[in-house]
Amino acid sequence: MPYDPVIADRLRAALAGVDGVSEKRMFGGVGFMVNGTMAVAASSTGGVMLRSDPDDSGGIIDGVAITEMEMKGRPMKGWLAVLPEAVATDEDLQRIVDHGVTAARSLPSR
Repeated sequence: MPYDPVIADRLRAALAGVDGVSEKRMFGGVGFMVNGTMAVAASSTGGVMLRSDPDDSGGIIDGVAITEMEMKGRPMKGWLAVLPEAVATDEDLQRIVDHGVTAARSLPSR
């Protein structure tokens, strides 16, 4: 399934005031980079893929709508899967985007 274009447009709007943002299609979705490092993506599964500092993920993971990503049954440290219901409002989406931007900025620019 391709990424949700509505979520992608909402992500673009939430990132509109952020310096150094670029966009790249990848893995069936569209990723939004900050200074070359992915911060957030409209996922091919219909939700949002979120970069997170592994040491700072506990405050945002709820175990239901926001969980640590897994690939082939293995946890992907530093990446969270966000279901659409967790970003239903613009305020919720902005909180998620801000978290991803902060995590991306904490890493070296590419």
